[in-house]
Amino acid sequence: MTRSATHPRPATTNTRALTLSAITALATGGLALATGTAEAEERLPGSRYTSCLWAGTAHERGASVHAGGWTFRCGADNRGAASWSRTARTTLPSTVANPGAHADPTDSFSPGARQPGTSYTDHCVGNQLIEGTDDVFAAVAHHDGRVYWKAVSPITDWTFHPVETRPEPTWRSSGNCSDGSLI
Repeated sequence: MTRSATHPRPATTNTRALTLSAITALATGGLALATGTAEAEERLPGSRYTSCLWAGTAHERGASVHAGGWTFRCGADNRGAASWSRTARTTLPSTVANPGAHADPTDSFSPGARQPGTSYTDHCVGNQLIEGTDDVFAAVAHHDGRVYWKAVSPITDWTFHPVETRPEPTWRSSGNCSDGSLI
């Protein structure tokens, strides 16, 4: 049987070798590009990959701060993202700003940071108001990358030093609750 122009030869070893070489070159180039991008991000000042945020201020990995009677250390979570860990009680005054959990923590606080609650963290259980100022809130990472506040302990776990401002009491009442929602 002879081959014609309409029935070309099957792929040869040379074509497969070229394809394997091309794949290897692309993979190597892709790795170099990915490594360069990661290195560039780590060099950026204030990058979420190299530093932890506390009230909008960046702190380098390994740095410790004091807030609310606790020491927090900037480190990394299991994915390598910057996060705070609470390490020990302290009697030292806060070394960072503590505005309270008064706004969305995304881009202001790294996961693990804690703040006293405010009226921003008020919520309802049924028709009963639960005042945000009753609790301490931790910044927690969501799987989509956003950070949100989660109640983690009673406000008695937060030490307010004499020069620190306490959050204002809430202006809401149970009248602002309807079937578990703030209105």
